[in-house]
Parts: sequence; structure tokens; C-alpha cells
Amino acid sequence: MQRILSTYLFVSRKLTPELLGQIAEHGFDAVEIFFSRGHFDYTSKAEIRALASALSAHRLALASIHAPTSRDLSATREGGAPLSICEVERVRRIDAMDELKRAVDVAEDLPFARMVLHMGGSRESADPKKRDAAFSSLEHLILHARHAGVTITVENTTSEMGQPSYLRRFVDETRLNGLRFNFDIGHAFLPDDTGAIAKEERISRAMEPMRDLIAAMHLHDNYGEKDEHLRPYEGGIDWDSAIPLLKTVPESGSLPITLELKEKTGQDAPSVAEQLAAARSSLDRFVSAW
Repeated sequence: MQRILSTYLFVSRKLTPELLGQIAEHGFDAVEIFFSRGHFDYTSKAEIRALASALSAHRLALASIHAPTSRDLSATREGGAPLSICEVERVRRIDAMDELKRAVDVAEDLPFARMVLHMGGSRESADPKKRDAAFSSLEHLILHARHAGVTITVENTTSEMGQPSYLRRFVDETRLNGLRFNFDIGHAFLPDDTGAIAKEERISRAMEPMRDLIAAMHLHDNYGEKDEHLRPYEGGIDWDSAIPLLKTVPESGSLPITLELKEKTGQDAPSVAEQLAAARSSLDRFVSAW
């Protein structure tokens, strides 16, 4: 199994050649780059060329990218105005699509296979108008991505429009050819809007409607209450039960599985090297169990 690390772990930092070198030194084969302009300015040809050079020098593959979730307000911060394909207002929706197309266009100079995308923001309600907006956006994005050799993979999240059952109905009803799913096991372990599903059933219930269209996975842990992005085996997920379930996905043997963690910060936080070592250790344990 290819060892893929999401740079979301260091999204609050600039993605430098030195940081990529540290990732490679800790035994990762590939990265998924989280597109945030403060982390990596995907609109800058100079930064794209520098990144391509650094990846090549450290023998790291670019497995995928995570689409930007906000329009950065400055070059040095992660946050900004939300970026959503579900914008009902046409001008704002086109603006969001243009930004996402710019992300896809990076593949012209730095090829990657998949772009992971959220169906709107973290609190997106299942509004019919937002559904129509998402359909319009994805219809254009899928075609644009196809020309670049990129597959759009929509990720399950905790919002109403990000629920696995909603995503499956959306695909079946719109018949968007080429749209696939990125199954996020950490998100699947969180309670849905009803809160009625027992923890031990959450992952299987989330996976079932997505199973045959899953093209990639995100790997992280939590205690079943909030989206903590902990290392596997650090939270409450029963990995002995989860791994056989993950292996029921078609072509699971070749499925890209990306470790997507959140950086530990604060006065007593571990160093970058220590966090990378711990990340690699948890992934090795997962791979061994797999």
C-alpha cells in the first residue's frame, strides 16, 4: 500500500521544499496537497514549478489534491470567505467554480489523479435550490477536470448535503457521469443529524450507500463526538472491525488511502519531526493490520 500523507497536517504553515523533504524522510511515498493559498498558492506558476521540482527531488508523488474550502483573505492565513459549489446566487457560484477550475488547472504543470471536494460548507442544509446549484457546478467541473485527466471525488462530511445517503441519491438522480466518492472514515464515525445511530454501526451505515463508487479514502480517528483528525488508534474507532469493512470496497487492494491528520499546536506541542514519526508509526500499524 502506498503511504500517502495529506499536507492538511501542516496547512497553517507554508509548504516548503524543506517540509516536503521531512515528509519524505519519514517514509511517505506520496502526498495529497490541501489547497489553501497561504499553504500553497496554486494560482502562482512560480510556486507550482517550485513544488514540482521539490516533489521530484524528494521522490514524492502527488496522489491528489484537496479542493480549497475558502477564498483566502491574504497570503498568510488559512481562513477566508467560504467557497461552495452550492451557492444559490449565480454570480457567487460562478466565482466559486472559477476558483476550483484554477485548482484543477494545476494538473497541466503538475499532474494528479483526483481532486477531493466537499458538497458545500460544514453546515450546508439539504435545500433543493442548493442541490440544483451543486448539480450545475459539478456538471461543469467534471467536464473541466476530465480534460485535465482528473477525477472529482466528493467526500462525506457531517453536513446534511454531505451525508452518505444524500450523496448517493444526488448521484443517482442527477446521473453525473464520472463523479466518484472519497470515503472519509473519521467523518463516518461522527453522529449524523439525528444522532440515533450507535457508534459501532456508524461506519458501516455510512459506507453502504457509497461503497461501489468509492475511488479513494481518508484515514483519521476521533472519539465519535467531534472532528479531531487524530492518528488511527488514537481515538475511538474499532480498527479491527473497520479494516475488514474497508476491504469490501471494490478494488480495495489498489485504492489510494490518505492519512489526513490535524497538527498538534501549543506550547508543549511535538515538533514537526515528532508528529511525522508518530503519523508514520500509526500508518504502519494500519497497513500491517490491513
